[in-house]
Amino acid sequence: MLSVATATLRAPLRLAFALPPRLRRRLALLLVLVAALGAIYWFWFRDSSFARVEQVSVTGLTTGEAPRVRKALTSSAAGMSTLKVDRQVLLDAVAANPLVHEVRVTPDFPHGLRIHVVENRPVAVSGAERTPVASDGTLLRGLPVEGKLPALKGPKELAALPGAAPPELLERLSHVRRSARRGVVARLRSGPLLVFGEPERLRAKWEAASRVLADGEARGATYVDVSLPERPVAGGLGANSVEPVSPAGAPDPAGAVNTPPPVESSPVP
Repeated sequence: MLSVATATLRAPLRLAFALPPRLRRRLALLLVLVAALGAIYWFWFRDSSFARVEQVSVTGLTTGEAPRVRKALTSSAAGMSTLKVDRQVLLDAVAANPLVHEVRVTPDFPHGLRIHVVENRPVAVSGAERTPVASDGTLLRGLPVEGKLPALKGPKELAALPGAAPPELLERLSHVRRSARRGVVARLRSGPLLVFGEPERLRAKWEAASRVLADGEARGATYVDVSLPERPVAGGLGANSVEPVSPAGAPDPAGAVNTPPPVESSPVP
């Protein structure tokens, strides 16, 4: 194996020495020129005034903290090079602000820098003071609560559940908690209890819950269990078990015609 690698490395050298002396000199000069240009770029040009950041635009800010965040980012970006943007410096500048979730940077050579801020969005409230909470559990103290947000009856990590909810269902959530028997559950205002089980595959579980809630067969259910999103169940008070299906007569992915399954009653868990 080593001999093969050695032979591979020696092949270009043999080819170079096989060239006429005149071509060898030109090749050597070309290599020296490329190395010199690389050194000029690496050690001087990318940090020179030719690539210095002079215009900074900051987008994505919507809250009252916008002026403070914009000033911190603009000040930190001043003097950077558009060829060597230090994103970590920008992140450190706003690390203490809980409203900032992510910072995306796009250099615009020669002197421009575009910064887009992704803000933490409140998806729930926590505690007696109803402190807004982001989907990753970050407490957004001082941010006004707009609209109806569910209450977290447990650790702030439960915010991942409403954080994955479709907007039309998020505004209908009353509270989220963890049940010893059912795992994570969420109560809809004037609606059933949603049983999610373990807090994983939340997008798929919300999609399953949306399909079941939109199905007329589930009307009147006291709970919708989407612990297994492939087989959601609605039940309680005479409700029927419901599985999402394609419209009757529609071909399924395998090409067969799909017919709704028979409805079975499901007891309260």
